[in-house]
Amino acid sequence: MRTRHFRELIVWQKSMQLARSIYLLTESFPRSEQFGLISQMRRSAVSVPSNIAEGHGRLTDKGFLVFLAQARGSLYELQTQVELSADMGFCTTEAASGLECDCVEAAKILNGLMRSLRKSNDSDQKTA
Repeated sequence: MRTRHFRELIVWQKSMQLARSIYLLTESFPRSEQFGLISQMRRSAVSVPSNIAEGHGRLTDKGFLVFLAQARGSLYELQTQVELSADMGFCTTEAASGLECDCVEAAKILNGLMRSLRKSNDSDQKTA
């Protein structure tokens, strides 16, 4: 059963915190990255909770799943960008490691939600 509002979803809450963390982290990146990695990381980070929220507004679980998959793709994209940021020396390995842990935690919750929706969808089809 769905929550009344997407803000009640733990994965949305975690991904919003992750997006805020990315904004704070990228404030210290070199100015030369303004239209490169900074912009890309911020877009990826914002895409995760945005897709969760948009998908929650869809009328079917199948529609919701499509947007959750998009959110997961953006989350994996962000993980790659965080690693690159550390490799380039734009952030500390400690900062990157903390964000990586946040990404992994969000991904686990997201995957659990997707699994639950698929299972619900499968059981609905069997009873129909």
